Amino acid sequence: MSWKTVLAIYLLFWVMSAFLVLPFEARAARGQHADPVAGQDRGAPSRFRPRRVILWITIVSALLFALFYSNYLNGWVTVEMLDFSRA
Repeated sequence: MSWKTVLAIYLLFWVMSAFLVLPFEARAARGQHADPVAGQDRGAPSRFRPRRVILWITIVSALLFALFYSNYLNGWVTVEMLDFSRA
């Protein structure tokens, strides 16, 4: 696997991990008992910390990619194992 392929797959894992991490990091102001700012939506996060979110996304994506790459090298799950039409 070339480094370009590895980078592309890792970036896909990074983007998908964002959808896993964001619901846990974005707490609405109404659930935190914080006073909303005038004009702020009730569902907007009370404290949005983008550095922390990016760090968590990077950690989750690195773990998922490491699992994917280990499977690629060791062949734990192959395409033939996923062919359910030959039941």
